[in-house]
Amino acid sequence: MMNHYETVFITTPVLSDIQMKETVEKFKGIMANAGAEIVHEENWGLKKLAYPIQKKSTGFYYLVEFRCNGELITKLETEYRRDERIIRFLTFKLDKFAVEYSEKKRSKKATKTEE
Repeated sequence: MMNHYETVFITTPVLSDIQMKETVEKFKGIMANAGAEIVHEENWGLKKLAYPIQKKSTGFYYLVEFRCNGELITKLETEYRRDERIIRFLTFKLDKFAVEYSEKKRSKKATKTEE
């Protein structure tokens, strides 16, 4: 059975645009190779951190919503820990209400951009 997950990771702010894209592609590749279906992704860009992490006060935030079996999560989080470009990450399983909320939010955004 496929579960619905959302993962947000923060990369170090010293990355160039190309390095940031490479980092995103690496993790999307890990998901795809494990048979995950990427539902949605958002680049939140450079944001101020709530507190300094590794002496950095900002970081690039990226969100990926995906469906997969639970085995991928351990592998994905191990890869986050091994990658020095990642300064924080959070992955959580979405229940059906969170999935519905997420879909509603996306459809509202799509309607606004079409207007």
